[in-house]
Amino acid sequence: MLLVIDVGNTNIVLGIFKGKELVYDWRISTDREKTSDEYGLMLTQILKSQEINPKEISNIIISSVVPNIMDIFPEICEKYFGIEPIIIGPGVKTGMNILYDNPKEVGADRIVNGVAAFEKYGGPLIVIDLGTAITFDVINEKGEYLGGAIAPGIKIAADALFQRTSKLPKIEIIKPEKIIGKTTVVSMQSGIVNGYIGLIDHIVEKIIEELGITRDEIKVVATGGFSKLVTKESKYIGQRDEMLTLDGLRIIYERNKC
Repeated sequence: MLLVIDVGNTNIVLGIFKGKELVYDWRISTDREKTSDEYGLMLTQILKSQEINPKEISNIIISSVVPNIMDIFPEICEKYFGIEPIIIGPGVKTGMNILYDNPKEVGADRIVNGVAAFEKYGGPLIVIDLGTAITFDVINEKGEYLGGAIAPGIKIAADALFQRTSKLPKIEIIKPEKIIGKTTVVSMQSGIVNGYIGLIDHIVEKIIEELGITRDEIKVVATGGFSKLVTKESKYIGQRDEMLTLDGLRIIYERNKC
């Protein structure tokens, strides 16, 4: 069994693969205060909840955008699983040429998503990850990573309204039925959700324009926790793939296991 771990700013997503099949997946909150033992015990308990013995895990691969948590995961893997994990970073074969001015600046999750999306859907394509931040990653028809854009995530925007204003409440992030809100809460939901749908479609339009291609010549794939909220409303998102990052970790593991 292959254990894949994606450490994000808000959540840590875990998956178990048997061959190419994702058989289990879990999502836990990212907690920068937890020790390696706390995370190690949590991981083993999660596995045992599905009657998986930690000794059944044969390999582990990890991507992370949270440095202080990333530092403790190799220790966890060796102590609780007896495995030295593959960690996405310099020296790991991804099979994707990174055409960034400084390739080391690109977040591990963005590369993993790009690898998975190109493998599954081909190029050219845009991958939109709606997590703590919203990232747009552009892959050309050769499978080369061209770069992209980064915007604050939907929850960041909602939290900012609550924290930086005196009278606006904390809200549930859902799309209201009408654009014209009749209450403060619905007005905020409308502005945030519809505003982000507009942001996403505008950035996609400008990427297509800059590439000099037509809308029909590019695929647009969405992933991440808020992808379900906007996919049906976007004019451009053609595919939602919630497990894209986990698939990318499996693909990169297979390219490095020899």
